[in-house]
Amino acid sequence: MLKQRKYAPRLKCFDYIGSHAYFITCATYQKKPYFSDKVVVDIVLPVMNRCSAQNGFGIYTYCFMPNHLHMLVVGEEKSSLHRFMRTFKQESSFAFKRGYKNSLWQRSYYDRILRTDETLEEVAWYIMNNPVRKGLADNCESYPFSDSLLFDVKELSGRT
Repeated sequence: MLKQRKYAPRLKCFDYIGSHAYFITCATYQKKPYFSDKVVVDIVLPVMNRCSAQNGFGIYTYCFMPNHLHMLVVGEEKSSLHRFMRTFKQESSFAFKRGYKNSLWQRSYYDRILRTDETLEEVAWYIMNNPVRKGLADNCESYPFSDSLLFDVKELSGRT
């Protein structure tokens, strides 16, 4: 018997095009801790930056956790989240597979459209503080696989 595929839900009444802010989570294949390795992060990060620029998205904050990636992205007027994510995951998978001969990503991704009452800074703080909450770092500043354009990471270290 075939196992039914589980897809992340997408809003049927929303086209995911335009200048919207999204909190994205992409899990690694079989939740393997690939992003514990700086070499893997160094493979994926430039692809992420290039694909976001090519597809009209600014990456405001990112955090590579051992088995998933969080991003806070904001699109331009005609940016398509679907196109950006498809391109990013395909190209980063290809780059990873050349050296590691394994799949990088779990199927699909999770997205959350930011509401008008949420600020980019609140979501960025949540993303940047994730390694601290999970016990991977004492503070945001000491975690090597994250960054934010919204504030100096040193400012975050004293924040609770």
